[in-house]
Amino acid sequence: MSTLALIIVVIIAILHLYIAWFEMFAWTSRGPKIFKSFPKDLFEPTKAMAANQGLYNGFLAAGLIWSLFIQDPVWQPHIAICFLLFVAVAGVYGAATASKRILYVQTVPAVLGLFLVFLG
Repeated sequence: MSTLALIIVVIIAILHLYIAWFEMFAWTSRGPKIFKSFPKDLFEPTKAMAANQGLYNGFLAAGLIWSLFIQDPVWQPHIAICFLLFVAVAGVYGAATASKRILYVQTVPAVLGLFLVFLG
């Protein structure tokens, strides 16, 4: 993969590590500041649900990080593509069901990463 593709994969992995941390450990403390339209009284009751979502975001980050350590020049981009597709689909679904902003935060970077991996 090209250096630029690797950089994008790293950035997306870091983003998903942050999302995992946020949803798993800071949902009730930082959540109300970030999701202002979500009723404040629902953060505590949805804490377990958010932690579950965070775990999945952690898996996305883990897959992207794993792709960075693969030495095989054929398999490395294939694994990166697989997890970038997962991120892109999750972003589309999140944009359709939760917030349009997710499309720009998750899907656009993932599609850019896919484009760069395919170019490389």
